Amino acid sequence: MSVPDTNSCGRGPARVRLPETILEAGRALRSGELGARELTEAMLARADLIDGRLGTYVTRMDESALRDAERADEELAAGIDTSPLLGIPVAVKDVIGTGGAPTTGQSLVRDPRAESMGEASVVRALREAGAVVLGKTTTMELAIGTPAPEDVFPFPRNPWDMDRWAGGSSSGTASGLAAGLFLGGLGTDTGGSIRLPAAWCGVTGLKPTFGRVPMRGVMPLAPSYDTVGPMARDARDCAVLFDAIAGGGSEGLSTAPAGHAGLVELSSGRDLSGVRIGVDTGLLAAGGTGGDPAGLCLAAVEVLREAGAEIRPVSLPYSTEMRIATEKGVPVEALGCYGSLLRSRWDEFGASTRMAIGSAVLTTAADYVEIQRVRRIGREAVDRLFSSVDVFVSPTCSITATPVDDLAWTAVLEAMLTAYWNAVGCPAVSLPVGLTPSGLPAGLQIAGGYFDEAAVLRVAIEYQQRTEHHLLSPDGLEPGGPG
Repeated sequence: MSVPDTNSCGRGPARVRLPETILEAGRALRSGELGARELTEAMLARADLIDGRLGTYVTRMDESALRDAERADEELAAGIDTSPLLGIPVAVKDVIGTGGAPTTGQSLVRDPRAESMGEASVVRALREAGAVVLGKTTTMELAIGTPAPEDVFPFPRNPWDMDRWAGGSSSGTASGLAAGLFLGGLGTDTGGSIRLPAAWCGVTGLKPTFGRVPMRGVMPLAPSYDTVGPMARDARDCAVLFDAIAGGGSEGLSTAPAGHAGLVELSSGRDLSGVRIGVDTGLLAAGGTGGDPAGLCLAAVEVLREAGAEIRPVSLPYSTEMRIATEKGVPVEALGCYGSLLRSRWDEFGASTRMAIGSAVLTTAADYVEIQRVRRIGREAVDRLFSSVDVFVSPTCSITATPVDDLAWTAVLEAMLTAYWNAVGCPAVSLPVGLTPSGLPAGLQIAGGYFDEAAVLRVAIEYQQRTEHHLLSPDGLEPGGPG
C-alpha cells in the first residue's frame, strides 16, 4: 500500500510505499531506501486519509513522533543500531500511559486534558529501543464497557467491513495494524482483549504469561488477570516487540523472567519436527464447513501437520470452570478498582460499563475465594497438560466480527475461546488463518505452558512462513473506496 508524500518539506506528489512488517521496514531503514521521518510522515498521512471513518486513534502524538523519528535517523546515520525497533512507528492502547499525552481509558470519568499516569514501563522500554510512538488507540471503556456509535469517543470499526466492530478491548491497535496506520502496537488482555480484535482484524496478537511483562503505568481492570502484550502483522514482529517489553527495559519491574533475546529467529530454517500440538477435541468433532472459523482452523492444523508437528487430540481440563472463573472474577476485581468512582459518578459511566462492573455486587467474598481456589486447580491441571503436548490450538473465536448495529456482547463472550488462558495465566497468541466466504478474517489461537512464549511463537512463525494470510490487507479504505 502507499500514500501521497505529504511531509512538511513539500516534496510534491510522489507516493511512499509503506512496508507491511517491522522487519521489512527495518531493512528499508538500514539500506537507506527509507528514512524514519519519511516513514512516520507517511503513516500519519495515511491516518489523515482514513482514520476519520476507521476510529483507530483517540489521541495523535504527531510532534513527538516526528522528533523521535528524526532522532532515529540521526542514530542510524551515525552507525548506532542497537534494536530492530529503531525508527519503527507503533501505537499504544489508551489504557497505557505514554507521558506527554492523556490516558483516558475511553471514559468520561477520566479528565481527557490530564497527562495522567506518566510513562508506563512498557512504553519506556519501546522508546529505549528506538520505537516511534504515533498515538493512543481506541478501546472499550476502562477495557470492559461495550462501545456505542453515539459515544463521544471514536468508535473502532473493522477495516475489513466498516459496518462491523473491530473487537475489543484492544480495538484500535488491531484495526490500525490491519489498515496500515503503524507497524506494531501494544494492547492489554484480561479475558481475550488482544486476541479477539487480532482475530477479527486479521493481525497477530500475543498475550504473554501473567507477570511476564510489567504493568506499572497501565490502568488496571482485574490485576490478577491483566497482561500487556504486543500486536503486529505477524508473529516475528510480535517476537521483536515482546523481546523489548518483557522485563520492562531498564526498570526491570517484571514479576517473571525477562524475554528471550532472539525470539525472532526461533523458526529460521526449521520445521516443526518433534513438536507435539494438542488440538481441541471439540474442534475436531465439529469439523467446520471449510469457510467458517472452525474449518479455517482445521485447515491450519493440517499445515502444522505438514510442517512436521505431531497432532494429538486433547480436551482442556476444567474448561467450563476456567471460563467462569474469568467471567466472574474479572468484574469483582474491576469493582475493587472502580467501585468508589462508580458510586460517586454513576451517570458518567457508559451503561454497559455500569452493568459489567456493577454485576460484581452479586458475587460474595466466599465466591471470590472459591474462584481463586478453582484457578489454582486449573493451573496444576495445565502443568500436566503441557507435559504431554508443547502447545494447544483452537479457534480464537467461533464467530467473525459482529455488526456495529447488533453488538451483542454476551453472544461475543460465549463465542470467545480466550478466557481460559487468562484464568490460568499461560501465554497465547492469535494469528490469522484466512477469510470466510463473507470476506472476514478468522483467527487460530496457540497456547503454551508458563513462560514458554518461545514454543507458542515458534509454531506461529512456522505457520506464517508457510502461508500468506497474515499479509492480506483490506481494500477500499481510502476516500472513495468501497470500504
